[in-house]
Amino acid sequence: MRGPECRLTDAANALTRPGPERQLPVLFGTSTPSANASVDQLGLRAAVTVFLSFALAYFFSTLVRAITATMSPTLSVELSLNASDLGLLAGGYFFGFALTQLPMGNWLDRHGPRRVILAFLSLAVLGCMAFALATNFSGLLAARVLTGMGVSACLMAPLTGYRRWLAPAAQMRANSWMLMTGSLGMVAATLPVQWLMPLMGWRGLFWALAALIVLSMLGIAAAVPPWRRAAPLLQGAIGTPPGYGLIWRHPYFRQMLPIGFVNYGGMVAVQTLWAGPWMVKVAGYTPQQSAAGLFGINLSMLCAFWLWGFVNPRLVQRGWSAERLIAWGLPVSLVVLAAIVLQGAGAGWPLWALFCVCSTFVALSQPAVALALPAEAAGRALSAYNLAIFSGVFAVQWGIGLAIDAFSVLGWSEPDRYRAAMGVFLLCCVLAYLGFLRPYVRSRVCNTDL
Repeated sequence: MRGPECRLTDAANALTRPGPERQLPVLFGTSTPSANASVDQLGLRAAVTVFLSFALAYFFSTLVRAITATMSPTLSVELSLNASDLGLLAGGYFFGFALTQLPMGNWLDRHGPRRVILAFLSLAVLGCMAFALATNFSGLLAARVLTGMGVSACLMAPLTGYRRWLAPAAQMRANSWMLMTGSLGMVAATLPVQWLMPLMGWRGLFWALAALIVLSMLGIAAAVPPWRRAAPLLQGAIGTPPGYGLIWRHPYFRQMLPIGFVNYGGMVAVQTLWAGPWMVKVAGYTPQQSAAGLFGINLSMLCAFWLWGFVNPRLVQRGWSAERLIAWGLPVSLVVLAAIVLQGAGAGWPLWALFCVCSTFVALSQPAVALALPAEAAGRALSAYNLAIFSGVFAVQWGIGLAIDAFSVLGWSEPDRYRAAMGVFLLCCVLAYLGFLRPYVRSRVCNTDL
């Protein structure tokens, strides 16, 4: 006999299953809309154009996000920054990012992706200009916070639009390829930035970024369709309440929350900051070799997300849910991180690339959260989850820096302090995964959604 815990799990899983979906075109596929398709649907050509316009903006947002890892040796020397300063400077971007997520979710559902992202990108332009003009650490930090606020809609705006414009399998593909574009931006933030630094200087690079973001804004203004205040309700459906209560109480959102904050946030924290200093301080790389290593890491991530874009629709069709893939795939990243901590100086960029690639399983949680809630709440669901992710990025980036400096009281060498800090991060990742795994195992025992 099924106990009360299983009955509660059944009710929770019923809430997590999306309702009937409208048949929309598959991005970059050959499917055609059905006769009953919503007026929100995009044709193939329009879908590709919209995707590319959003992807260009997201490319620049991830480039400016990751650029501090490549610039960290230069900034450390020029402004006498220590490890905690670097962590705070990189984390300031994510702090600004997190500040805007909750109001942005409401604005996305109300005003639509185009209006919101154009308004936010205006702040990003100002942030890049302020960074180029800054003369001290406080000025750099304030500029990074402003830039983080400005680019905070570059992924949430398109994903909100895709929730209404594309079919579920196409949304998973579009999400993966948006992240692939982001990885391309991070690739551009490594060796290309290292090559341009002697020619333009770090200030000149930020002036160029400001101009390029303006260019992406023009593309979005021309390509992205207008937004209606609310999507038509499906037959038999009920309206969604305003605010974030529905989001925070949703069992699927709560299940994905620990891994979003720690594992997903930690992956981004490593990719955009700590892999670079590790290679220099622990593995003995030169700044040029570190930039090459970051190039390899981000190129590996690009290939991983490109592959996910092809594989995801097929896995969805075969019944592989996001939580099932995460449950089986994410532990590999924990094993790799443990190997990095144990090897220390022997852990160069290939192991860090493997850790980041294995961590991409957790990226499946983002579109899955959007699909688990009504389309009318997609902006709020995505923004709330993104808040968790980037709050985690900020916490992990700064926390690792604080831990590295704190372990100095024990008289340890710098490489040993880095290893100890990563060991603490590994412990947090394991605990977060166990927090995710418990409801997954419970649903498996109750024979629901497997």
